[in-house]
Amino acid sequence: MTEILFPALAIGAVGLVLGMLLAVAAKAFHVEVDERIEQISACLSGANCGGCGYAGCSAYAAAIVNDSAPINACAAGGQAAVDNIAAIMGVEATAMEPVRAVVRCDGVITKANDRYDYYGIADCVSASKLQGGGHKACNFGCLGYGSCITACSEGGISIVDGVATIDGNSCIGCGACEKICPKGIIELVPKRHHIYVKCSSCDKAPAMRQKCSAGCIGCRLCEKACPAGAVTVNDNHASIDYSKCTGCGLCAEKCPKHIIVNENASAVIEETA
Repeated sequence: MTEILFPALAIGAVGLVLGMLLAVAAKAFHVEVDERIEQISACLSGANCGGCGYAGCSAYAAAIVNDSAPINACAAGGQAAVDNIAAIMGVEATAMEPVRAVVRCDGVITKANDRYDYYGIADCVSASKLQGGGHKACNFGCLGYGSCITACSEGGISIVDGVATIDGNSCIGCGACEKICPKGIIELVPKRHHIYVKCSSCDKAPAMRQKCSAGCIGCRLCEKACPAGAVTVNDNHASIDYSKCTGCGLCAEKCPKHIIVNENASAVIEETA
């Protein structure tokens, strides 16, 4: 009997001592967690998309409380998140305009030329590190291997005819696709605007025509047509200042290359047809 009793008591004693040590250690090394961090996390989208610049929603919430991070960095949460976080932190809510991502390239397979055939990893970041920045003749064109698809937490991106296409209804404006695109051709624009330019090339017209039949030729017709001065041509391609744009659509009407897209006009045409 004693052969069983004493080992059992010894094991019990060791367990008791270790338990006491763990309890003391837990108290000694306990770190108080600000309850506001959990409250702010609950206000965020929960997508953990990284669009705010932090590893996830919890990391962003902690940064707001501990490091005075801006309260309006969660595009996915929108204005509602900003208002709730402001109430928790006891600060004034800042205005936040909903945004969405658009692809500034129309160099589909039938329009864009290639400089060589690429057989490798289906990843834009990897392909962009090869000679010439990728297989496309245009150094500013979409490579079409879907790094943005991998980055999108909402499944709102697909590759159509070799160019990334973003579903505006699915896009939460987190900016993850914008950050990962090695060509820098994905741009966040205000959701209330439906006009954008589908070209980012800095090549002059003669060079552009040899590389892609869809590219902006820098003719400035859009710039001249815009009554608000919102459209300018710099670095041989058109850009839109959305703080000035009235959405009139004249720039899209005048563009001879049809690379300025007016989604409102497209919707009207489809309904009429």
